[in-house]
Amino acid sequence: MYDDFYKLEGKPFQLTPDHKFFFNSKGHNRAMAYLRYGLEQGEGFIVITGGIGTGKTTLVRNLFDELSSMNVMAAQLVTTQVDPDDMLRMVCASFGLAHEGLNKATLLHNLEAIARARHAEGKQMLLVVDEAQNLPPRSVEELRMLSNFQVNNKALVQTFLLGQEEFKRTLQSPGMEQVRQRIIASYHLDPLSAEETEKYILHRLQLVGWNQDPTFSEGVFPMIFEFTGGVPRRINAMCDRMMLFGCLEELHNLEKDAVLSVMHELEQEVSFDPPVSDQGQQPPQLASVSPLHPSGAATGAGQATAPQTSPQTVAHADELVYRIQDLEKEISSLKKTLRNEQKLLRKAILLQMDLDEYEDLD
Repeated sequence: MYDDFYKLEGKPFQLTPDHKFFFNSKGHNRAMAYLRYGLEQGEGFIVITGGIGTGKTTLVRNLFDELSSMNVMAAQLVTTQVDPDDMLRMVCASFGLAHEGLNKATLLHNLEAIARARHAEGKQMLLVVDEAQNLPPRSVEELRMLSNFQVNNKALVQTFLLGQEEFKRTLQSPGMEQVRQRIIASYHLDPLSAEETEKYILHRLQLVGWNQDPTFSEGVFPMIFEFTGGVPRRINAMCDRMMLFGCLEELHNLEKDAVLSVMHELEQEVSFDPPVSDQGQQPPQLASVSPLHPSGAATGAGQATAPQTSPQTVAHADELVYRIQDLEKEISSLKKTLRNEQKLLRKAILLQMDLDEYEDLD
């Protein structure tokens, strides 16, 4: 819609990750360097963490675009809460191997066989696991077993793990020491800086043939940075709405008033979630921007001011959330184990009943 109004060749701020729009910020450049380093080493784990929307999936897409011209057999695995019993099946499936109805020993044998075959052809096998924060520790341990496939002390399978910040907690949990020893490099992807936010927006516009229509008034980019916290996905969502707003209002210059209007609209939506920094505090908001988060408003006599939440309290709350998530994963795993045991018990009872009936006939 607005791409026609502004004579653009496409949508510059789509939410779906696309490697063609990859922005080489300082953080993304460093993360890509770590991934390339991992490929050169050809062993161990590379771990990339980052907050929601910081560009981890786009990083993977950009990596796979580079791999298209390299002698690498790569597979991507986007995880949910995968139980250990299903982990190897998903890995086999991602490499196009048979997995249905096969036991663990057979799955490992098939994976090692294909890894040795690719090695003989001079190819490297790479497994990229996205959303790794969803994996319980025992599933991560299953991935570690793949690093045991070796020929002449050279690893046959390389693994990259990308996930949200809570994945660090999984790696630091008891029993993960062997996995930690296999990590050759790790990096945490931070949001963009204020300067990078402006360059990021202009970069995406230029890729779709932007010809200074619309233009942006002074002070607009700092407002976008403050509202989004420099998180690329949030920047895309806000800029997409700004362009739509400009199209509907037939604006060829986006000023602060237009940005404020879009901010108010976004804050009233059910999906609005204020960005949170690493310290657990929301980024600073302009005093006139958010009716939901007033800043510096005077309080009259008899008015009670809302209590301020300290960073320590927020940190403790986050700690509890992480612990609850870990417990939920364990409960889910225990429930599945219990269901399997109940099935086995029913089969044993039915089998015993059949034997008793057979003995009665005798």
